[in-house]
Amino acid sequence: MSFIWPFMLVLLALIPLLIAAYILLQRRRQKYALRYASLSLVKEALGRGPGWRRHVPAAIFLLALTAMIIALARPQAETLVPSAEGVIILAIDVSGSMIATDLNPNRLEAAKSAARAFVEKQPDTVQVAIVSFSDNAFVVQPPTDDKNALISAINRLNWQRGTAIGRGLVTSLEAIAEKSGKGGEINLQDLQNGGASSAEPQPTPMPQGQYQNAIVVLLTDGENNQWPEPLDIAQIAKDRGIRVYTVGIGSEEGAVVRIQGRAIRTRLDEQTLRTIADMTDGEYYNAQTESDLVKVYENLSTNLVLKTDKTEITAYFTGVAVLLSLLAGFLSLLWFNRLP
Repeated sequence: MSFIWPFMLVLLALIPLLIAAYILLQRRRQKYALRYASLSLVKEALGRGPGWRRHVPAAIFLLALTAMIIALARPQAETLVPSAEGVIILAIDVSGSMIATDLNPNRLEAAKSAARAFVEKQPDTVQVAIVSFSDNAFVVQPPTDDKNALISAINRLNWQRGTAIGRGLVTSLEAIAEKSGKGGEINLQDLQNGGASSAEPQPTPMPQGQYQNAIVVLLTDGENNQWPEPLDIAQIAKDRGIRVYTVGIGSEEGAVVRIQGRAIRTRLDEQTLRTIADMTDGEYYNAQTESDLVKVYENLSTNLVLKTDKTEITAYFTGVAVLLSLLAGFLSLLWFNRLP
């Protein structure tokens, strides 16, 4: 916990002074009682006193005063809060299977339509990037809040050959690293050699449960058929604190697509997409119709970015102070102002 006005905590020095003053007053009270000629007569007249209870309201009031002083210092605590800011990478599969017509007019056009609607709904504090991947991956539009530029980039997407999900993830992670200014280029040669040490230092993995203000939304309809392995890159995303939301189009049974006169069967690798999402604390969605795809993007709009931020909690301490003050007053009236 930290404080916006820490200098106000100096007032806490009043608490021990008030305790000392209270003790002195109690001793002075006892001295006055000893002045009576017969202390036994006084006790008989007063009856049984409140005993230890007379100190309770004073102790509670001092606790209330402590809470008030802490509230004056305006305390802050770090909490995980929803935030409409950050970077979102839309990684869209543009492989040949995306021209299948089980979505109207085809999978790619349906995906582009949903992506455009998603971009339109984002607040200005969110920056979006467009990554396309097939047998390779490219940043079509770097992170920006310019919605016209983003929609133009989406409109330019055209189908190509191959499905390199791993490369799509690599390019997405590097786009996030470049935007944050922290570097973080992924050395695929080291990855192929089993994680051999690179000349460039690698970022320290983030603690479990902590995330960057950036996510990847990966949309594909097929199986990875290119190197690197998607799960290897998902581990890197996890280490960097980047959640990956995966969206699968179609079914595991697949569909036959005709490309340049050849019939090609494409199948959705749901297991890999689920594993990627689970590893990075994202979610997996399946969209078998264009309306399903629109709903997926609408759902993503509500839970995309969480961040650890300092939140002022002055109100909580003020509330505790008020409740303790009321309790002290109530006990004082209950115990010391009753009719005999």
